[in-house]
Amino acid sequence: MKIIPLSIIIIFLSISLINCKKEQVSSDQKKWVSLFNGVDLDNWNVKIKGHPLGVNYKNTFTVRDSVIKVDYSEYETFDNSFGHLFYETPFANYRLKLAYRFLGEQVKGGEDWATRNSGVMIHCQDPETMELDQNFPVCVEVQLLGGLEQDVPRSTANLCTPGSHVHMNNELVTTHCIDSNSKTFYGDEWVNLEIEVRNDSLISHYINGEKVLEYDHPIIGGEYNSLTELEGKELKQGYISLQSESHPVEFKNIMVLQLD
Repeated sequence: MKIIPLSIIIIFLSISLINCKKEQVSSDQKKWVSLFNGVDLDNWNVKIKGHPLGVNYKNTFTVRDSVIKVDYSEYETFDNSFGHLFYETPFANYRLKLAYRFLGEQVKGGEDWATRNSGVMIHCQDPETMELDQNFPVCVEVQLLGGLEQDVPRSTANLCTPGSHVHMNNELVTTHCIDSNSKTFYGDEWVNLEIEVRNDSLISHYINGEKVLEYDHPIIGGEYNSLTELEGKELKQGYISLQSESHPVEFKNIMVLQLD
């Protein structure tokens, strides 16, 4: 019987392992689905305070160069025109990733706290159920902030809770906003955000690949709750939306991976 040298066996096993890893990576890549076609707002619905669903007031949300832009060039003043761009399909168990950046100056009339401030909303209520003058959907907000003054910390991928509460360390948390442990990002650099959502059991925020915040078991309730009849109900699924809150911001590479 011919004996195969050990070195050849090792080389063969190494090649097989590399090919296996390549196939696994390729398989994972195929599971990520783009929510944004890079051309227009197909499959997205606009809801801006004071206007019916589907009315893109003053072209707040536009698409240019494969980027979704929150644009205030047609505004004279913000006038509390809080807006949200909803993807048409709800999600429950998934990972969401995108890149964002802040640009330019805040539109006149925006709140001081809204300077270089936006958000990605998850587990949102159906936009068709929102009231005409509702500021924010009932949801969990991954709050995005940009640095204002050099060497003054201002974390991003924070948690805010319009119409909701969450749990941390087995305790109900009713504080409206909780800071993450991310670093501060200044200027117009792109920042990579990823959110892992496990139904209502665990939600994690990541910035540039690093976990910066984690919590669990969101429920309906508290400030900005327009669904009072559902007070205390668990938030297990909902829509994803991008926020317009008076400062220009851009979003790109918006991808979702459905989890088992």
